[in-house]
Amino acid sequence: MNEVENNALFWQKLDSLVLSGTLKIEYPKGSAHERYHNLIYPVDYGALSDATSPEAEKVYAYKGSENTNDVTAIAVTTDILDKDCLVRLLIGCTEEESARILEFLNQTEFQKAILVRRVNTVPSWAIND
Repeated sequence: MNEVENNALFWQKLDSLVLSGTLKIEYPKGSAHERYHNLIYPVDYGALSDATSPEAEKVYAYKGSENTNDVTAIAVTTDILDKDCLVRLLIGCTEEESARILEFLNQTEFQKAILVRRVNTVPSWAIND
């Protein structure tokens, strides 16, 4: 199978996560990355600040220009310098902003990213959820 099994109910849960938290912008659009000053954030970037458990990881997000809190996509990144794999939310991002975020995340040879865009279909196995 070459496609991700995309589930509208997953996107609804992400929307609920965003709506139940507060997005704290750490890097406004146009600001430079703290370690790599040549990397300029194409949209606002920050983290949801309302984790409910001490071991919860931060939920990082890009906030686009659309006047909505809907999650429009997720970016999955892998970084060989930091030895990690992260998921970042794209909230209210236009297609152009999503493309610029993907370009931003793929600028270096050490980190690469993919985007999973939102769909509104429910797979047959999830109909009773």
